[in-house]
Amino acid sequence: MEIKANVKNLRTSARKARLVVDIVRGMQVEKALDQLQFVNKRVTKPVIKLINSAIANAENTYELSKDNLFVKEITVNEGATLKRWMPRAHGRATPIRKRTSHISLVLGELKDSGKKEAKKQKIEAPIKLGEQPKEAKEEKKPTAAKKKEESPTKKTEDLAAEKIVDPRGEGHGKNAKIEGGSSKGFAGKVFRRKSG
Repeated sequence: MEIKANVKNLRTSARKARLVVDIVRGMQVEKALDQLQFVNKRVTKPVIKLINSAIANAENTYELSKDNLFVKEITVNEGATLKRWMPRAHGRATPIRKRTSHISLVLGELKDSGKKEAKKQKIEAPIKLGEQPKEAKEEKKPTAAKKKEESPTKKTEDLAAEKIVDPRGEGHGKNAKIEGGSSKGFAGKVFRRKSG
């Protein structure tokens, strides 16, 4: 039984990822995870995550035990390369290649369990809606119409009770003209402030 897991577009070069991947190839899963804990490379976190994902696939989909699994194949391929530019002296620019990589993992069983098909998930039957919700909607429509009849009278009463007051109009400046008004003409636009 083979269990597969993949990482696509990992933001590291394939050359650097292969240094970590080569350590784990052929190991039992638990030993591989223990070994990766002590590798001082940035790529180890995604590789640990990938192995844990493959273990979860094996346990949940095929009901296999973690103790019976080993890293059968693990390969690193080059992904898309992001091309960026770095400014250099005398107005030149040189290219920077930000490389990505794809890691594919295949786990195998130490002792063949004989399971070849994934366990079938139980799918609940969809709930069919009967006539009851449609009747409920029809009953709600008259109540909405009643609310519409009552609402205009309430709104006019509320507006009469709550008069909107402009806070800028309070105090001594409520009768003053706004500076820069159109009544002053061109000179008013040029000389807007009092020079006192």
